Parts: sequence; C-alpha cells; structure tokens
Amino acid sequence: MTALSSGPPPVRRDALTRRIRLLVAATIAYNVVEAAVALTAGTLASSTALIGFGLDSTVEVASATAVAWQFSAREHAEREARERVTLRIIAISFFALAAYVTTESVRALTGAAEADHSTAGIVIASLSLVIMPFLSAAQRRAGRELGSASAVADSKQTLLCTYLSAVLLAGLLANSLLGWAWADPVAALVIAALAVKEGRDAWRGEGCCAPGTGTGTFPGTGARGAAPVPPGCGCGPACAGCS
Repeated sequence: MTALSSGPPPVRRDALTRRIRLLVAATIAYNVVEAAVALTAGTLASSTALIGFGLDSTVEVASATAVAWQFSAREHAEREARERVTLRIIAISFFALAAYVTTESVRALTGAAEADHSTAGIVIASLSLVIMPFLSAAQRRAGRELGSASAVADSKQTLLCTYLSAVLLAGLLANSLLGWAWADPVAALVIAALAVKEGRDAWRGEGCCAPGTGTGTFPGTGARGAAPVPPGCGCGPACAGCS
C-alpha cells in the first residue's frame, strides 16, 4: 500500500503559506469594503438580498481571519493542529448566515417590506462578480497544493461570493427594471441555500485534496489504521491526514 505524500518540500510549503497569507489579507480587505457598502445600501433600500450579501461578506471576513490565524503559526505542525477549529468556525459562520437570511426572506415574501432600487447594490454586485473568482482560484490552487482543508474551504467561500453576486445582481435588476419585488427575497433564499451547503461541506471537511497525485492513505480505518484514498476524492473523515 502506497503511503500518503507528505506534501511539498519545506521551501515550497513556506512559499505557499506566504501566498495564502497574502490572498487572505486581500480577501479580508475587499470584503470589509463590500460588507460596508452592501449593508448600508441594503438598509436604505430595505433589500433582504443586499443585507444577506453584506452579512455574507462579514462571514467571509470571519472565515478569512480564522485562516489567517491558522497560518500565522510558524510551525507546520501547529498549523495542522488549528485546522479543525478553523473549519468549524467557517461552517458555523455559514449556518448563522443562512438562518438570518432565510428568516428575513420569509418576512419579505409575506409582505413585511418591499425592496427599492439600489444603484450602489448593483455596482458592488458587479464588482464582486469580477474580482472574487480570481481571489478564489488563486487560494484554491495554493491550498490544494499545500494540502490545507481550511484554505480550500475558505476559497470555496470566496467562490460562493461569486455565485451570490450573480444571484444578487439578477434579483436587483429584476426588481429595478421589471418591478419584481419578490425577486429580491427569492434571490436571498438562494443565497441561504448555498450557504447551508458550503457550511455542511466545511463541517465535514469536504473539498480537501491530498497533495501529490491524489492517491495514498489516511489514518483511522482499514488495515494497520489506514485506508486508501481514491484519486480525486477528499481526505477522509474530518480531513484526517490532510492538513
């Protein structure tokens, strides 16, 4: 049975760690601005979708901050030890977002409030639709090569922002151009559904890819405490042996 690759050599691992730190810092900076604009615009326009999008930005800040905390450790072993806590923080943040957005969407659909036009919301959604895919792809590549489940999970959260931007933009435009007030809370419910999925994946440690060819073992099951990891799959329960 082939042993699991130990990952990239120390020099490459250090370079990837620095890259992830920079990408996380850029993600935090952008999302702080995004959250401020979306929450302000959403409040002024009574837009559940915009407020949900702004809250998602704050969740992304929390997630990226957790990853920054993990990668602030100097020793690789300590970063591995912080992996599970970081994943739990990311997952809980997603679930909290989904709960709030769902509640407010139902209130909006039952006639509690109707969203107004928001130029600022359309602009920030359009910008995020352009910027977020690049940040997500760069962090995902680095995280996979390094074998870090939390970095990959955080990159998926950034990618979620891309999907949310598209959904938000469609809802805002439908409301502004066609007068479809219901499009705003419906868009928010799509945001909530995606957040639940990503939260579940983060909690389970899914999306984690072992470095190397994708084959090997992870501890905990099978002969002599190890089980094979098929090509292309994750790293097993709770991403054991994957950090």
